[in-house]
Amino acid sequence: MPAPELIEAPKETGEHRLKRLKIRAWRRGIKEMDLLIGGYADAHLALMTPQELDDFEMLMSEHDQDLLAWATGQHEVPVELKPTLDLMLAFADKTGVAHGG
Repeated sequence: MPAPELIEAPKETGEHRLKRLKIRAWRRGIKEMDLLIGGYADAHLALMTPQELDDFEMLMSEHDQDLLAWATGQHEVPVELKPTLDLMLAFADKTGVAHGG
């Protein structure tokens, strides 16, 4: 019996990725994370480099409880997430989004 053909999934377009990330940023589960991440996404997604998008997506893959603990200073932020989270927190401070830090 011949091996089944592998069908390659279509590549995600840049526009589709931005839309997907924006939706995920605003539908976190914890309202504080919606405001922090969603607000940052609205202001910055379209201007991010591919690496910045990768870093943003990596941060969003974390659980909200962990993100909230890092954002409020209750736990130390993992080194690979710190630059992106620091940018978000600086944006929150600048725009008045409370994060408790």
